[in-house]
Amino acid sequence: MDITIDTSAIIALITIEQMNLAIRQAISDDSTLIAPESIHWEIGNAFSAMFRRHRITFEQALDALSIYESIPIRFIKVDLDQCLKIAKDLNIYAYDAYLIQCAQKYRTPLLTLDQKLAQLAGQAGVKIIEV
Repeated sequence: MDITIDTSAIIALITIEQMNLAIRQAISDDSTLIAPESIHWEIGNAFSAMFRRHRITFEQALDALSIYESIPIRFIKVDLDQCLKIAKDLNIYAYDAYLIQCAQKYRTPLLTLDQKLAQLAGQAGVKIIEV
């Protein structure tokens, strides 16, 4: 089964030990993780935010980044026209629309820890994987 995964789930998977097991249990061994190509930039942005809040050191970020790079994720291109329509209709940022469009396009559930994104994706007809 394919699963669209967002930045919040990836960050928790690679940095928060207590969430790691719950997320791994939500992903079966035969699952393929997919994500829009924008995830790379979102991961970098998440780490920069952690630096600003003094929640992670540079060395810890590099270790987490190494784990991230080892996760098999199939990166996909999204339809920007459709993403902008989703962003407009749901009044959300494009980055969230990319995830919703990815899940819609590939008919996959969305694995996210972002409750607002989960709610809006659900309104858009996307199944949400609860963790």
